[in-house]
Amino acid sequence: MTTMDHPEQEETDVNHSQTSNSQPPTDLSVVLEEEIKEYHFHIYFHQKNEREHKEALTLRDAVLRLRNVGAFVAVPLWRVNEWPIGPHPVGSYEIWSPTESFASVFSYLCQHHGTLSVLIHPLTRKEVGDHSHRSAWIGQPFPLDLSTLPLLSPIVPLQYPSLELGYSSKVHGPTIEEREIAGKKIEEILKQEPDAAPAPARD
Repeated sequence: MTTMDHPEQEETDVNHSQTSNSQPPTDLSVVLEEEIKEYHFHIYFHQKNEREHKEALTLRDAVLRLRNVGAFVAVPLWRVNEWPIGPHPVGSYEIWSPTESFASVFSYLCQHHGTLSVLIHPLTRKEVGDHSHRSAWIGQPFPLDLSTLPLLSPIVPLQYPSLELGYSSKVHGPTIEEREIAGKKIEEILKQEPDAAPAPARD
């Protein structure tokens, strides 16, 4: 059970991450429960700019080809938006990525986005926050129309459950105990690295 199952808790937490006096959680079980499992990459292009339009479609085709050969799991939506839609102010298309492939997809788009801008945001019930203070950009940012988004969605907007990745994964990671043992080993190794900041003692 996570906070995503409790709408009343979710409403309380909508702006929590933006408050200056909030304390980031360090309880391992809490951090694991609230971990984000799916993301969108939105590729932007000026819809009347033929060069950008072609560049965007070429990048989309490259992502599809790389998925086909197993480089990563990335799912472009079937639709390419030839005009502004929702919060997106220019032409765009979305690419879904589960957390299992997030680093690989980010690495590829970071290096090969060309002149295009890429909005990266998590998929949670907090859609306004996901598209604003919880988002990131590759390339030049664009202003979004957040008024088109619900403050809270009734359900987590997970996608492609047939892949059994992201929020739909049935694979369980290491237990809390296994993670704590691994963390202790890392700390011991890093004692030999003078540039590494030591972690505070465990409570």
